[in-house]
Amino acid sequence: MAQPDSKKVFFENLTGAGKAIAVLTSGGDAQGMNAAVRAVVRMGIYVGAKVYFIREGYQGMVDGGEDNIKEATWESVSSMLQVGGTVIGSARCKEFRSHEGRLRAAHHLVEKGITNLCVIGGDGSLTGANLFREEWSGLLAELVEQGLISQDSSQKHSALHIVGMVGSIDNDFCGTDMTIGTDSALHRIIEVVDAIMTTAQSHQRTFVLEVMGRHCGYLALVSALACGADWVLIPEMPPEDGWEDKMCQKLSATRSRGTRLNIIIVAEGAIDRHGKPITSSIVKDLVVKCLGFDTRVTILGHVQRGGTPSAFDRILASRMGVEAVMALLETTANTPACVVSLCGNQSVRLPLMECVQMTQEVQKAMDEKKFEEAVKLRGRSFENNLRTYKLLAHRKPESELPVSNFNVAILNVGAPAAGMNAAVRSAVRVGISEGHKMFAVSDGFEGLYKGQIKEIKWADVGGWTGQGGSLLGTKRTLPAKHVDKIAEQMRLHNINALLVIGGFEAYLSLLELQEARGTHEEFCVPMIMVPATVSNNVPGSDLSVGADTALNAITSTCDRIKQSASGTKRRVFIIETMGGYCGYLASVGGLAAGADAAYIYEEPFDIRDLQSNVEHLTEKMKTSIQRGLVLRNENSNENYTTDFIYQLYSEEGRGVFDCRKNVLGHMQQGGAPSPFDRNFGTKISAKAMQWITKKLTETFRQDEGRVFANTEDSCCLLGMRRRNLVFQPVVQLKDDTDFVHRIPKEQWWLKLRPLMKILAKYRTSYDVSDSGQLEHVVRNRPKESDASVAM
Repeated sequence: MAQPDSKKVFFENLTGAGKAIAVLTSGGDAQGMNAAVRAVVRMGIYVGAKVYFIREGYQGMVDGGEDNIKEATWESVSSMLQVGGTVIGSARCKEFRSHEGRLRAAHHLVEKGITNLCVIGGDGSLTGANLFREEWSGLLAELVEQGLISQDSSQKHSALHIVGMVGSIDNDFCGTDMTIGTDSALHRIIEVVDAIMTTAQSHQRTFVLEVMGRHCGYLALVSALACGADWVLIPEMPPEDGWEDKMCQKLSATRSRGTRLNIIIVAEGAIDRHGKPITSSIVKDLVVKCLGFDTRVTILGHVQRGGTPSAFDRILASRMGVEAVMALLETTANTPACVVSLCGNQSVRLPLMECVQMTQEVQKAMDEKKFEEAVKLRGRSFENNLRTYKLLAHRKPESELPVSNFNVAILNVGAPAAGMNAAVRSAVRVGISEGHKMFAVSDGFEGLYKGQIKEIKWADVGGWTGQGGSLLGTKRTLPAKHVDKIAEQMRLHNINALLVIGGFEAYLSLLELQEARGTHEEFCVPMIMVPATVSNNVPGSDLSVGADTALNAITSTCDRIKQSASGTKRRVFIIETMGGYCGYLASVGGLAAGADAAYIYEEPFDIRDLQSNVEHLTEKMKTSIQRGLVLRNENSNENYTTDFIYQLYSEEGRGVFDCRKNVLGHMQQGGAPSPFDRNFGTKISAKAMQWITKKLTETFRQDEGRVFANTEDSCCLLGMRRRNLVFQPVVQLKDDTDFVHRIPKEQWWLKLRPLMKILAKYRTSYDVSDSGQLEHVVRNRPKESDASVAM
């Protein structure tokens, strides 16, 4: 095991002894709130604090009593990770808006010794919490004056500390890339859209879908991007006057190209330029009147708030819950109320009221009809989503397209990954919009050397976003053995640039092609790779297209497997995941599914560790915990196989629990891509194509009439690093790569492993040296940050 770095700061230095933390959920519910509550409770207990549930939000705080403010135990949050909504209840409380109501709430908190509040809700709930904090000393003075508390009690509880987490499916809070519940709501929407598409295609129908978002069009916009909708209407960017004719022309043109269905997505708060509402029924009547298409309306309503939380929301909420407790432990009397946010894959802490004010500025800009400003205030992620949607959904007339005379080839390499097709669609359409002639290569480099190359048009990739696997076909074949034939095919088809979408094999392929530039000038063209693999083992990128879909497959399967033991005797499940030597799926899947242990290659283990885990589970099983979950990465250890671990647990747990094992296999590679993978693939691929256009322009030699690119920076991998999308020459990534085990030498997600252990009741060291420090809200994030983990 790696020794702790002396520069690192470990949270053992932080203690919650003598502190009382209360957690409440307020306002509308959102999937993932329970995961956040669970993380706050367990982390709080772990550091020695008393933790309390406040039931029914602020109403429970105002009413008080043992039923409303109740001490939480470790077991009281078991089996709630996979449950949607909020099990501690949420309510909108008019009384808390009054001074008298807040006075009663303060009294009830002081009675329990609570001076640390973790509030999970929207901007209204968080604003109320901040007001409560500002009034706290005055409220205590009143309580002393009324004789309800003593002067000593007032001094002992003199400061109220607030940390917020944003739980809202609308993703309408400025300062965070993603709010708890948004990803799960997108899952519900996309499930419905995918189902509707099949029936719409059967009958050649147009469907108008209304999604939630009274003041924010995020759900409508991102779901439109994820399903390739023909038209989207959102409150931040109302359509120009005359939109009715433009929309009908677009629908008609799509049908004339042979498409059998149309999808229009309307946010419930959609308006025109004059502030007049645009409802789904108005859109339906318009389509029927102007085009005569058979049209149906589907209003999704509260379906979007329901159901089990996605893997992303569970991980996000768990990370935020732990971060919130650490923020409360570190706070002082002068620390402003903060909100725990996500930027890229980093946790950050932001002053609560700065975020609230920025959120209110968006609404103000919309009220004043400053729509461009409203879009900018939403953040770069929102702005980039809108720009990408327009680029991919609305085809320019041929006369308006630039003429570049460049040919760009796209191919998939390695194992299939959900989201590959969305990436191909995006690249093809962006390439055509930039004036290039796009070529599709079937079956990777094997197809390239065999000449399986054909031009691919705009309409050819219609409906590809929601398709799993690889429609182009993909093989693991590397190019080194066939460079002569590949060079010949590139010369025959005059290929001026290559876009390779794939996993570790794609990375190796680009290294081989760059090396072949010395002997074959055909490879002296811009080449770029977009990482797409369920294993998430590509150097130079924190995330790969396809990994989120695989995580959701693992998480939902683990939920079902655990549920199968419901009502039976105590049982432990040993589950094997894919990933080669990369433990990403086992570790992050374990965090999302609430695993007790996850065995991976990157963190060596021996028989003593296995024995310790069995003993730990045995102790837990003697309490009310009835089910255990252990994940094992397929190549974590050549001797401690899944069968060995299963037999060991079965023998050592005899009389306390029994065991079952499952090998998840290729189900992790299959299925429709998740909303995250559709959007990540779409956006990263669009950016890659824009890079290709730039490089083609830079490397075109006018005197020779050809492209010639042989510098290191003309053969790149486009990856997500912390908060940014970064173009990295593949040669420079060699030192970061363990080629024997096909993994990067450093992997960010290893820092999440202690969270899983802490939440499973293990004593462990947790490095907090780069945990969220208090930052300030900025209007413009770093240029590339719009491609963050958030969509």
